Amino acid sequence: MVVSMKVINNIKNCKTAMEKLENKGFSVGFVPTMGSFHEGHLNLIRKAVEECDRVVVSIFVNPTQFGPDEDLEKYPRNFRRDRLLAEEEGVDYVFHPDVEEMYPPGNRTWVDVSGLSSIMCGKFRPGHFRGVATVVLKLFNIINPERAYFGEKDYQQMVIVKRMVKDLNLDIKIAGCPTVREKDGLAMSSRNKYLSKRERREAVILYECIKMSEKMVLKGEKDLNKIKRKAERRLKDSRFVKKIDYFDFRDPLTLGKKKKVRSGDKNILAAAAVWVGSIRLIDNMVIKL
Repeated sequence: MVVSMKVINNIKNCKTAMEKLENKGFSVGFVPTMGSFHEGHLNLIRKAVEECDRVVVSIFVNPTQFGPDEDLEKYPRNFRRDRLLAEEEGVDYVFHPDVEEMYPPGNRTWVDVSGLSSIMCGKFRPGHFRGVATVVLKLFNIINPERAYFGEKDYQQMVIVKRMVKDLNLDIKIAGCPTVREKDGLAMSSRNKYLSKRERREAVILYECIKMSEKMVLKGEKDLNKIKRKAERRLKDSRFVKKIDYFDFRDPLTLGKKKKVRSGDKNILAAAAVWVGSIRLIDNMVIKL
């Protein structure tokens, strides 16, 4: 018997459905999203479907992770399309609450993973990761999954969620999935659709600079600041790159900043955020030594 996917809009009904799955002994995989699915989202869903008995996907554009001058109102939303794609991929439940359901009047509690939330993207988006960590914890408490799936494109977010899970003793396995890219290497993102045709062609320069960094490290360059300067010069030479928020080398586990490749290093994270026109793009790569 084929059971159709269920869409749940409120917390109480979602918890009831999840309790029934737990009572039946089903393993639950969870993919948190803000919708506007692209192949990166679908890859997370496929991994969850492959590894778990039942899969829940949340579609919720979380207002608390947007700053006052960011693109909350114009963030792409197409629930009808997302719903069809989720069903095609074998999702069992879509949790699609409204803002008032997730943040009722009087909400005063926030989750702040100190240190990790104020560097890299957090430096330029104050409060962003507080909003991310808070909504993710709320979703974890509602769905109570065994496994949750996050894309490595948002590498800092994934590290922060892993730290939160460890610090708060949550019995949830965080599964990271590789970045899904366009044919030219640009990391897939819901915001890519806002790039003009010329900006879209030029946007691949971010990936090219990260790949250049990997090549230099693997060829033996130890001075990461030297590589950083070369990458930033190349980005600044592009007339479509309006601003560089950061181009960093970090420890992949702790996100501690790295200036040199040292003996004993196994992996180094190259991560960057740049503005192509009016669109902020992020990308990263773990360089395996």
